[in-house]
Amino acid sequence: MIVAFSVTPLGVGEGVSEPVARAVRVVRDSGLPNSTDAMFTTVEGEWDEVMDVVRRAVEAVAEVAPRVSLVLKADVRAGVTGAMTGKVDSLERHLGPPA
Repeated sequence: MIVAFSVTPLGVGEGVSEPVARAVRVVRDSGLPNSTDAMFTTVEGEWDEVMDVVRRAVEAVAEVAPRVSLVLKADVRAGVTGAMTGKVDSLERHLGPPA
């Protein structure tokens, strides 16, 4: 499965990069394929391992924030691996070379 999720600490003021970095660190330390952009962190793996990483990422933020918001989108597809990069590669093939 692929999960794109966003963890937002609430009640910590406007600067949230340090609490969010705690969540991203959990994902990166998991060893699962992952990427982070300005809006979401995406992680790929089996259901139990991915959901465990998401739970631990939320818990890491909750250690420094009184409230945590979680937005999660999942693509559950049994027997598929490498989809996180494969989907982007397929899209790039359809787009062709840069102009």
